[in-house]
Amino acid sequence: MNTPPSPASPAFTGRGYDFVAALPAQNLIGGRFQAPSQPSGELPILNPRHGREMSRVLLSGAADVDAAVKAARAAAPAWAELPIRERALVFYRLRQLLVRDFEELAWLISHENGKVIDQARAEVEKAIECVEFGCSLPNLAAGTQLEVSRGVTCELTYAPLGVVAGITPFNFPLMVPLWMIPQAIVGGNAFILKPSEQTPLSAMLLGRLFAEAGLPDGIYNIVQGGRETVEALCDHPGIAAVGFVGSTKVAKLVYGRACAAGKRALCLGGAKNHLIVVPDADPDVTVDNIVASFTGCAGQRCMAAANLVAVGEVDDIIEAVCQKAAALSATEGVGPLTTDASRQRILSIIAQAEADGARVRVDGRGAASGEGFYLGATVLDGVDPGSRAAQEEIFGPVLSIIRVKTLEEAIKIENDNPYGNASTVYTTSGDVARLVMGRVQAGMCGVNVGVPVPREPFGFGGWNDSKFGHGDITGWDGFRFWTHVRKITTKWALQKDQTWLN
Repeated sequence: MNTPPSPASPAFTGRGYDFVAALPAQNLIGGRFQAPSQPSGELPILNPRHGREMSRVLLSGAADVDAAVKAARAAAPAWAELPIRERALVFYRLRQLLVRDFEELAWLISHENGKVIDQARAEVEKAIECVEFGCSLPNLAAGTQLEVSRGVTCELTYAPLGVVAGITPFNFPLMVPLWMIPQAIVGGNAFILKPSEQTPLSAMLLGRLFAEAGLPDGIYNIVQGGRETVEALCDHPGIAAVGFVGSTKVAKLVYGRACAAGKRALCLGGAKNHLIVVPDADPDVTVDNIVASFTGCAGQRCMAAANLVAVGEVDDIIEAVCQKAAALSATEGVGPLTTDASRQRILSIIAQAEADGARVRVDGRGAASGEGFYLGATVLDGVDPGSRAAQEEIFGPVLSIIRVKTLEEAIKIENDNPYGNASTVYTTSGDVARLVMGRVQAGMCGVNVGVPVPREPFGFGGWNDSKFGHGDITGWDGFRFWTHVRKITTKWALQKDQTWLN
């Protein structure tokens, strides 16, 4: 049975950018919101637009992870015994609740993450799409059966792993958890979420909605925390699989630690995405698309444009990109960065690029208000391919322009970078598009699409240092990651002739 939604996750009342305080972030274990039993520390949750503390989060340790695992293990068997269609029904109801509470969710994301409201609404729309894919899983997971010999059939079924965990980043506090949760829970597992300690409140609101949707207590749990919590999730013997989205440095550590503990692990890391612009690119398509790619969500997304590789004479497009970027309001168009630490790091990268000879065509450094963590759209031209600005993941509204003479040079620059998340080419030539798409070392590619995020049912996942583990984290690959495949061979009829199956 479900406990009533806890008063620890009340409705979020903000419906504008004015500052609103929220209750402290708590764990959700076995259907109850509660503080950590042995907190290992406490952190402020800042509203990036105001630079002020809107809430606090107590950091959990191994004891709280163990409590969540025990609650999940107690709930998992009964949940797994339900037909998959009954498990999916919860997500039909969750979808209705997400639509009903659309504005509350969007404004909460805007306040804890800093997104401008239109981009926060876009995150909720994408989260709903992820839930809709979960609703479709009973049809996709119906299994395959084939008569492989006279009177003999083989079939596939999908069994849950048991208790699984997800560790998610600050930049999409609602959408990224829902990359994992529908596939894992419809697959029959109990799920433990460790949201970012910078943006932990959306996960709590989601817990309230799950309870209202009829999800049994203990199937969705939250453990708030930082590094100690992550390590405890990787180490706990009662957790069968771990999904992670974050930086490459941490993705490598989580993947190695979880695998060493005998778990499945799929860990998505960082990115350094390249947009290749050739002279025949359509300016009407290209300019708006590039600006939206590197400034959307304040550049704090792994699919954002980072480097624009300009092939030959494309100065008209670059000039138009600069003009459009310069006209964007930092407060209403770009939005603040989530932390001041991010802002200071990016300022140092811009300063170093300028000192190394890059030209600051659009300078967003003067966009900071008195209280928020703002950085306006910034365009660096003439960036050296080996420089920090060209190589390091900036994760902010900064576009580095690298100039080359040939398409071969552009492809080499893309493929020499260690990441492999996304790559795009802007062209009106099918031959150029085909050439680039066939040779760039990236898992998600676009032709005239600056943020080539695959839509469901296609899976999300990069290559190289952008992903550790096999398969993609969304779509059908995601469902298979959270489940065992059982192969069943059955014979009922007596065969009159001899085969190796006798």
